[in-house]
This record gives sequence, C-alpha cells and structure tokens, in this order.
Amino acid sequence: SSSPNSMSSSSVVLNTGVQMPLLGLGTYKLRGPEEVYRAVDAALAAGYRAFDSAAVYRNEADLGQALRELLPKHGLTREDVFITSKLGPKDQGESAMDGALHSLSQLDLGYIDLYLIHWPGTQGLVVADKRNPGNRAQSWATLEELHRQGKLKAIGVSNYTPAHMRELMQSCKVPPAVLQVEFHPRLCQSELRSVCKEYGVCFQAYSSLGQGELVTDPAVMEVAKNCKRTPAQVLLRWAVQQGVPVLPKSSNPDRIQENARLFDFSLNDADMDRLSSLDCDHKYCWDPSEVA
Repeated sequence: SSSPNSMSSSSVVLNTGVQMPLLGLGTYKLRGPEEVYRAVDAALAAGYRAFDSAAVYRNEADLGQALRELLPKHGLTREDVFITSKLGPKDQGESAMDGALHSLSQLDLGYIDLYLIHWPGTQGLVVADKRNPGNRAQSWATLEELHRQGKLKAIGVSNYTPAHMRELMQSCKVPPAVLQVEFHPRLCQSELRSVCKEYGVCFQAYSSLGQGELVTDPAVMEVAKNCKRTPAQVLLRWAVQQGVPVLPKSSNPDRIQENARLFDFSLNDADMDRLSSLDCDHKYCWDPSEVA
C-alpha cells in the first residue's frame, strides 16, 4: 500500500498555480474541540494534508486550534496543509467582509488557502429574490480584495449552477479557482463539469457517498467486492480517478484511515462505466437550481 508521502503528492494544480490535494477531510458535523482534535490527529497520521470547513459548521476555531497543536507533533508546518473554509449565507452581500474576516480570525492560521462562497443565495431572502445576484457579486468583490491582500490564497464558489458560474465569469476580475458541489455516481454533473473545464476552474466533490446511501447500492457493492475494497473507497476512487478532489468526512479514526487508501488501486474501465451509468441527476443535499 502507498505511504502517506506518496499519497499526499496526489494533487491538482489550481488556476492560481497552487497545488490542492485530491484528498481532504470534510469536517461538517465535527463538533467540539475533542472530536475535532481526534479527527485531525488521525487524518494527519493517515496522510491527509487538506481540511475543509465552513463558517456554518461552527468548528473553524476548533480546527485552527487542533492544527496549531498537531502540526508540530506530525513534523509539519502551516505550509504543509491546505485549509478551505466558506462564507456563510447569512453574510452574503454587504456583510461578506465581516464574515470572511471572522473566518480568518477563528481559524487563526495566518491565511486561508481556499475560501468559497458557500451558497448562491442569501439567508433571509427567498430563492427567487432579485437581490441574490447583487449580493453574490458583492461577496465576490470582497473575496477578490482579501485575495489581493494575500489573506485568501485562492477563492472560489460552492453550490453554483452553470448559470451562476457564467454570470460570475462575466463580471469577475479574479476567476474562481474551485467550484465545490455534490458529486457521486448518481449525480455526475456533466454540464457543470464542462463549464468548469471551459473556464479553467477546478471541479471538487462533496457528498461522494451520497450521505451514506450509495455504499449499499448493489452495483457499488459488487464493484467493491470484485476489487476487494470497501464501497466507500470505490466511490471515492471513482472521483479521484477522474481528477476530481474529494472530501470524505468522518469522526472515526479507522474510517478516516480507510477513506485515505485511494491511491494504491484503480478501477478498470468497465467498473468506471458501470458506476457512471448510475447517473440519475439525484441530489441528496441542497438544490441551488431555483436560486435567482
């Protein structure tokens, strides 16, 4: 099996020229300093070098604290890890500067490697509200300013539709480095992926396991059995084999380690096609398609 070192070299190059690991630890639902510390410790030991948080996860301070304590223990420095966080929908628009600066101070790691607009809408406004596009644009201009200052090394978006992406590309000064969206064999996102390819934006997956539902899909289970891997590993491998970064989340140290073993096997073309054929445009998470 691969050593953590060879694993952590598996990365994609963003349009900023910076490398982002193909594997990161998702931290959604990780709550409290003990749980965050234990997960980060296990992840660093297993070779993870990227960590994905958000203002709405309410764990930025705990994540920053855990990393400050644990990086020296694992012989690492701040520069060895890639930290992502996201602007909460409540701060979309005129509160974006306050929101982003709050994330920076909560994490307290000097800078954030990647900061995303978490959602195209605005908390407190209905999805069809015509103020949403202006709020998004204002948030983006704020992120561009903090990027220029070096506080946000890369900036991007999450849960944007093809229409939201085209709107952003027409108005931005700095193009987004990443689009992070739900992606798994039942939601192959072919239109979004081609939009990202056209604009040179890295397409990144969340909810690779379909909120746990896909690990019991018969096709996934059969592919896993045939290659003597777990269904979770097969689902994650399906993405990274297409060059799509993944963010599996777990608080279980054994599962964290297991989810990292993606780079010492590959799926054959038949297995890849079989998984991709499950596509039925099914979203397990929030659906941004109605956001004006």
